[in-house]
Parts: sequence; C-alpha cells; structure tokens
Amino acid sequence: MSVITGIRTVSVPVSDQEQALRFYVDTLGFTVLRDGPIPTGRWIELAPGSDDVVVTLDQAAPDVTRGSIMIRFTTDDATAAHAALTEAGVDTDEVLAWPGVPPMFAFRDPDGNVFSLTES
Repeated sequence: MSVITGIRTVSVPVSDQEQALRFYVDTLGFTVLRDGPIPTGRWIELAPGSDDVVVTLDQAAPDVTRGSIMIRFTTDDATAAHAALTEAGVDTDEVLAWPGVPPMFAFRDPDGNVFSLTES
C-alpha cells in the first residue's frame, strides 16, 4: 500500500494575501477556486491552468524566510511567456536554452518566492 498517492496542494507563503492574489490572478492568470476567511487570514486556493495541483496563498509568519521554492510551472512557449511576464513588470531571469532540455526561466513573486516556468 502506498501511503502517499499524489500532491493536492502546494502552499506559497505570502506577506499580503490580497496583493499576492492580484499577482497570481491578474499577472499569472491563475483561477480562484476558493477564497474564504479562516482564523489566521484567508484560505485562498488557485489553479494554475488545467492541472490538478492547487496552489494556496498562505499568510506567512513574520519569521518565514522567502527564497527558492522552485515550483516548476509549465508553459507552451517559454520565450513568449518570458516576454509577457517581463512586460508586466515581473522579476524574471533570462530564458535558459540548453541542448536536450526544454527552455525555462526563473521568476519571483512580490514576496520574493522563486519559481520556474518550463516549456512542456
């Protein structure tokens, strides 16, 4: 028997849930699945495209260190996605294009959480 059968949710620590929600929905194009009050703020679930994995925006504790989360999201066209995010003012790194590896680049949300966008 397998104890773990998959991944349902990936949680991202954020300092301002409303600002983060606007970034993930308006800039990245995520869909809001749930947004309701909980004792520590709000329970926000987002869907990044048609995947079954859900991203939550969790109110971060003051001592949470931001940095390299490195969730690897997918895109159909890394170059076009890079141009769109850069134009929207998102902090992006250059597109990496290594032989035999799909093009990809890193970007950061307003809290400094680091993600990768990889061409599928």
